[in-house]
Amino acid sequence: MNVVPAPAFEARNRNALIHFLKNCKEQAYRDHHFKVASISLEIKHIDPLAVLDSIYEEDELHFYIENTIHEEAIAGADAIVSASFEGPDRFYDVKKFTKSILDNSIATGDLKIPFSGPHFFCAFTFYDDYEKDSCFPPATVFVPRWQVSRSKGKYVAVANIFIDENSDLKVLADRVLKAHNKFSSFNYDIDKKLSKIDSFTKNIVSEVGGEASYEKAIRSALDKIEKGDYDKIVLARALDINKNSNIKPLASLNKLRRIYSDCYVFSIANGTKQSFIGATPERLLKIQGQELRTEAIAGCAPRGKTAREDAILAQALLKSEKDLREHKIVIDSITRQLLEIGIVSHFDLAPSILQLSNVQHLRSLIAGKISENKHLTDILAILHPTPAVGGTPRKKVMSDIKKQEAFERGLYAGVIGWLNYRGDGEMVVAIRSALINGSKARLYAGSGILQGSDPNMEIIETDLKLRALLETIH
Repeated sequence: MNVVPAPAFEARNRNALIHFLKNCKEQAYRDHHFKVASISLEIKHIDPLAVLDSIYEEDELHFYIENTIHEEAIAGADAIVSASFEGPDRFYDVKKFTKSILDNSIATGDLKIPFSGPHFFCAFTFYDDYEKDSCFPPATVFVPRWQVSRSKGKYVAVANIFIDENSDLKVLADRVLKAHNKFSSFNYDIDKKLSKIDSFTKNIVSEVGGEASYEKAIRSALDKIEKGDYDKIVLARALDINKNSNIKPLASLNKLRRIYSDCYVFSIANGTKQSFIGATPERLLKIQGQELRTEAIAGCAPRGKTAREDAILAQALLKSEKDLREHKIVIDSITRQLLEIGIVSHFDLAPSILQLSNVQHLRSLIAGKISENKHLTDILAILHPTPAVGGTPRKKVMSDIKKQEAFERGLYAGVIGWLNYRGDGEMVVAIRSALINGSKARLYAGSGILQGSDPNMEIIETDLKLRALLETIH
């Protein structure tokens, strides 16, 4: 990517901005290829989710992710370039696409601030092939027309502009200046009135496949585990909600982030009026420079009603042979797969407890160094899906999940996240999630099944996870 220095960010000046865009247009003419001009501006306090909610359009691609504990949030919408892929090479295809765009990108502005410059927002479904009723392709990647973010007290607005030989530079310059002026002093009420949440709406909730389907699937899986077909399989449940009015996905997301501030809260829209939202505790990977961070989360227990009860449940989880065995399967798989691509990793000697609002898990942090020639998508391709959402051995359980579950997973247990022009990025596992489609929603939650699993306890675990989602759907 070509970076144009702008110490004082002269692009605030219309003439200077037109001059910058003119240079981009000349390069587009010379190379016979469109250019992406990316302009970053540091701004004052802004809430990316509130901005997204204020200018939300249901027929546009959008992306949002926030981690309150890490004090990070980023939102983007209205794609200027996008692509979708399918098949076993989808991660490699996204890598090629991002490289092609960056080879034709020119950035300027306040590029030392976190989340500045062009970002690629990505979503990968659980399976790499098209499922019959899936609302999302196996791989989606796009660069937004605008993005806003915050990171530990720093705020930045980015305008990404598609420029070719026919672009009207004055129109583009005025559009950029208008957008940056708006983001610099954002009035959240300009574009939309405050949304009202209906207090009395009728909800019809039904279990996909019938109420007995999940227990039946678990018992079938336990029989296969006993026969030695596989060691672990993750099976999910889905609930369908039908309301008498359209569901407001960003209103639901806002409630999720208030209640589950200890999770990654996310939303991605497909541009055809469907959104996928959720609050996941699981980060698949983060890359910053040559540092790789991932984690193993497996093993689950409820939260207690009192501090004493909470501590007793946590202590029991740390001593649970079944849960420790499940946790070790995930660690061994992740570290082995990283080693296959030359990444030596290290992890905690003993798991810690990750306490969420409704459940608690065993968690081990895993870290390693990556070489400069390793791309984030190279690591995604080897890690996804981990045994935490699929099972082991991977090939055997992947085919059996399709047979056992009464629905298509789509983005559930898939991967969503972002990567930037520096090669940094963060991806999370899309669990504890819901597909929003007009007045309908499908909620997903799963649990790991291995020898010693109790079907009744697995049902209780998924009940807890689904109840958390049910409380937030508006």
